[in-house]
Amino acid sequence: MTGSGKMWWVILATWVTSATIQAAESTRPNVIVILTDDQGSIDANCYGATDLVTPAIDGLAERGVMFTQFYAAAPVCSPSRAALLTGRYPVRAGVPGNVSSQQGQPGMSPEQITMGDTFRAAGYATAHIGKWHLGYTPETMPNNQGFDHSFGHMGGCIDNYSHFFYWQGPNRHDLWRNGIEVFYCGRYFPDLMVDETVRFIDQCQEQPFFVYFAINLPHYPYQGDAHWLEYYRDLPYPRNLYAAFLSSMDARILRLIQELQRRELLEQTIIAFQSDHGHSREERAHFGGGDAGPYRGAKFSLFEGGIRVPSIISWPGDLPEGEVRDQMAHSCDWLPTLAELCKVPLLNADIDGQSLVPVLQSAAAASPHDVLHWTIGNSWAVRQGEWKLLAEPRDPLYQDTLTKQDQRFLVNLADDVSESKNLAAEYPQKVQQLEALHQAWIQQARGRDE
Repeated sequence: MTGSGKMWWVILATWVTSATIQAAESTRPNVIVILTDDQGSIDANCYGATDLVTPAIDGLAERGVMFTQFYAAAPVCSPSRAALLTGRYPVRAGVPGNVSSQQGQPGMSPEQITMGDTFRAAGYATAHIGKWHLGYTPETMPNNQGFDHSFGHMGGCIDNYSHFFYWQGPNRHDLWRNGIEVFYCGRYFPDLMVDETVRFIDQCQEQPFFVYFAINLPHYPYQGDAHWLEYYRDLPYPRNLYAAFLSSMDARILRLIQELQRRELLEQTIIAFQSDHGHSREERAHFGGGDAGPYRGAKFSLFEGGIRVPSIISWPGDLPEGEVRDQMAHSCDWLPTLAELCKVPLLNADIDGQSLVPVLQSAAAASPHDVLHWTIGNSWAVRQGEWKLLAEPRDPLYQDTLTKQDQRFLVNLADDVSESKNLAAEYPQKVQQLEALHQAWIQQARGRDE
């Protein structure tokens, strides 16, 4: 679809549904999508952590539906974010891997139709707050990707006090509001995010709002509040640093929720929450700190610890509360799910996500997915039912245990959720079946968007 084609889709959808929108705006819920960064698979009390303080995340679970088999679309930042925003697998969203964090470098094509485009066309005020990492040119930055308002950093990570890109030299400042560089040196970025979100919400008096709240925690650099560093002082390193940063993140989510409560907006607001992928074991993350629990792998890996993420949706009074769903679900599903809950027309029906509304309404409903696919670099994975096949698998913690015989790694997750034993030699026909399934899918996926 060309850029002009996208614009016509938006204009047409707005025109066709304008009467419906005007009638429904006063009753449509607001939406906040909270995307955390490098959060481990079990890193919240409600997901089994026993050494963390996470009242905000736990509160969302108490007032909503928590998923136990929810998958990110990729084990790294940019493709995961592209999939969530477009409802399309990363390869179909045109972002198969991380994009550059340098200014002037492109990213996700503006031809892609995002959540921002979809909700804005339906009459919502839309905002991006936090991390972007999907392009650093005017046409690929948030204001040209469906967001009326944008505040945050365009690259992959920043120092939370100087707001300089946190990777390697030369140092460069990276904080923007609506395409204009802004400076708040010394102020803690998570606090700036909440402040900006509250101001945006307060301006939305005549229309519902959609906020993509992409908080850059607990992604390195670990810069937790001093009182949390003191609280966790007895935890082993680097868990203590990670835990302090995670609780600092949770405190900002809690403050955001409290601001909604003060404005009597909480029951009118859908909050969807997930991590973009598993925890980091990079040097800049002190080689760890996060926890995947029983799952093997971490960030960069297609083992479960790299892609199975905490995920919750809460809408008090309208969705079940305090319930758990074990059905297989995927980050591409948020777009059609939120659209259905808000009665918002999809601008693009050619997506890979499926609405989770039936699953939310009933624990007995079937997963909308029989098969899921992942690709990253030369690695790929496919899951069908309980069977999962990985090709050229990576394991940031135990890479040296993988041999040539593990180039195809087959597991049955019902029997081995830790993916400890490769069954490929025992079930060669299952390997062939799943590989053929994936190869057919990848050819179709690439062909559909050429």
